[in-house]
Amino acid sequence: MPLGVIYLGLLLAGVACFLLHYVALMQVARRLREAHPDQWKIIAQDERGVAVRAPLRWIRLQNALRSPVLPALEDAVLNRWRTLWRIFPLLAWACLIAAFVLRWSAR
Repeated sequence: MPLGVIYLGLLLAGVACFLLHYVALMQVARRLREAHPDQWKIIAQDERGVAVRAPLRWIRLQNALRSPVLPALEDAVLNRWRTLWRIFPLLAWACLIAAFVLRWSAR
């Protein structure tokens, strides 16, 4: 198999893993909204009960995903999506670095 096909495959796999990272994030948010509305309110509302804007909500969701709070909910679906959210960027970077190393070594 030519190195160009492997290179493009690794690049596409890296991009796909980054996209799946965001899909996992959206699935975590959906699961929190549907199965754990009280916990979602902590992310989606400020101290006064007013809905926060999307960038702040995204930051709060990122902080919740990094904290030990979500595993404490003991929701298997939520924990699976959280695990995928943590793994996909690592896989993406591994694929992209492998592609760049392959490109560099083929010179």
